[in-house]
Amino acid sequence: MSAEQQTDEVQTAEMRAAEVLELDALGPAGPYRAHSGQDITDVTGAVTARMSLVPALFVNRAMKALHAATPLPAAARASALARAAELFRTATLGGLPVREYEAAVTGVSGLPAEVVRVATRTCADRVAHSYRSVQLARPAGAVPDWRDPLVRTSHAVWTRRGEVLAVHVPGNHPGTHGFWPEALALGYRVAVRPSAREPFTAHRLVLALREAGFGADHVALLPCGHEAADALVRGADLAYGGDEVIRRYADDPGVLSLQPGRSKILLTADTDWRDHLDMIVDSVARHAGSGCVNATAVLVEGDPAPLAGAVAERLAALPSLPPHDDKAVLPVQNTKAARALEKFVLDRAQGARAWLGGTGFVDELGDGSAVLRPVVHQVDSAHAPQLAAEVPFPCVWVGPWSREDGVEPLRDTLVLTVVTEDDDLVQALIDEPTISNLHVGSHATHWHRPGLPHDGYLGEFLMHSKTVVRA
Repeated sequence: MSAEQQTDEVQTAEMRAAEVLELDALGPAGPYRAHSGQDITDVTGAVTARMSLVPALFVNRAMKALHAATPLPAAARASALARAAELFRTATLGGLPVREYEAAVTGVSGLPAEVVRVATRTCADRVAHSYRSVQLARPAGAVPDWRDPLVRTSHAVWTRRGEVLAVHVPGNHPGTHGFWPEALALGYRVAVRPSAREPFTAHRLVLALREAGFGADHVALLPCGHEAADALVRGADLAYGGDEVIRRYADDPGVLSLQPGRSKILLTADTDWRDHLDMIVDSVARHAGSGCVNATAVLVEGDPAPLAGAVAERLAALPSLPPHDDKAVLPVQNTKAARALEKFVLDRAQGARAWLGGTGFVDELGDGSAVLRPVVHQVDSAHAPQLAAEVPFPCVWVGPWSREDGVEPLRDTLVLTVVTEDDDLVQALIDEPTISNLHVGSHATHWHRPGLPHDGYLGEFLMHSKTVVRA
């Protein structure tokens, strides 16, 4: 395709994305357009779509249908997931070709167009590998089927903890949808409540899964308000996600609540941070700084000022552009929301030394939207409360760390990159249970590949091992 054809295709996608789309619920009987709905607006405030909102009665009936359904055989599930991944990545679904879907996501999320395009491929890749990924979570001493030839007289069998999973996925990044299809790989039926912030990815993925072979009573899309959302959680055996509804059930052992990433980088004195500056900046700014795997804190053994200055200099060079621009690398929000976030960060930064964005970081584009420009602050302690702050744009807190500080400031971290020659420190970090992932050496915090756990394997929550004894 020529450059001119590509430009025409993008412009057509943007024009179509500007139309008001109808996002129907996808229940066990098929698409359903509810009387109640919610307007989905883009970053300028323009209405992009209307999402049907189903009542609690609809949710209850849908959940009963999911409970009554029988899972596909394992081989059929694996084949359907591979097919769904390809459809998600390339097909026209719900009337939207992939480029128009991506343009719609860019418009409402404010994520740069290239970030969304990469997310499409990443999400498809995770879905394609879902069946293989869940097998890696299975204990070595367990088999997936009691009919397995290994099961002679007694063995452990890996089995579901329930039959129906409710999913409430946050809308901060399309890539978050790449994980929950693992439940389908394990034979669960899944009800998804899409985020009003960005509902297009959930809608497209459910359509792809249905077209690939999962029945309408195997995977459902149930957009709804808070009352019906509670009914969705109560009607499921297990629930998973990161919105405010899920957080209300945080103490329920049947609910897995996604936590903020608070991903970090630690550089000890036996390394030179200058050799790792590219990795540090990439960890902060990749994916427009919107993900839980983006670094929000960098700790260095020694004086943090030179490192903070170097990171600020790199980030200051990033351009302010509308999200549909192919050269855009920073996120965009509605100006009102951007100003509220600016106030939150500046209030939080009281007492810290500003290297970048200390007087403000909102760059208005003149159409009701604004770019969130990078922010770099230096704190004076590894225990500074700012290190726990996580916001959806490149915002990083740089501070000192000493051996006396130990592991404590690094707790409650989704991904920690540590650059050190100290094997004892590495072992202590591996042993710390609140550090979910450890990257040793110059590996960006956002690095991941299918088959590796994100925040543990989802299968650890969905499954358990059961002894089976046969005559």
